[in-house]
Amino acid sequence: QVHLVESGGGLVQPGGSLRLSCAVSGSAVNDYIMAWYRQAPGKVRELGADIINGGHSNIRDSVKGRFTISTDSATNTVSLHMDRLQPEDTAVYLCHATKSYFSANHYWGQGTQVTVSS
Repeated sequence: QVHLVESGGGLVQPGGSLRLSCAVSGSAVNDYIMAWYRQAPGKVRELGADIINGGHSNIRDSVKGRFTISTDSATNTVSLHMDRLQPEDTAVYLCHATKSYFSANHYWGQGTQVTVSS
């Protein structure tokens, strides 16, 4: 069983930066496809970025150039670094792990709130 715990959310002004972290327990972070999803009020949950076994990463077009995803095998964490944040980035950010998007096994963290407001 994989357990995910997010941290690092909060209130930030437009144009600011935040770094979210997700601590992984129960398995090695680079054994999984790790992803950050986000869900804004009244909107569908969307994939922001993922990283495949600690290697290739994919970033959603709307945040490309501003968001970076990475893993750290020493601390067994996956991080999302977010720059030039805008009000439309306001959402609950959730950490996700799976061996494959076609797998029956998907693991989620509890989420961390990011609010971008002046």
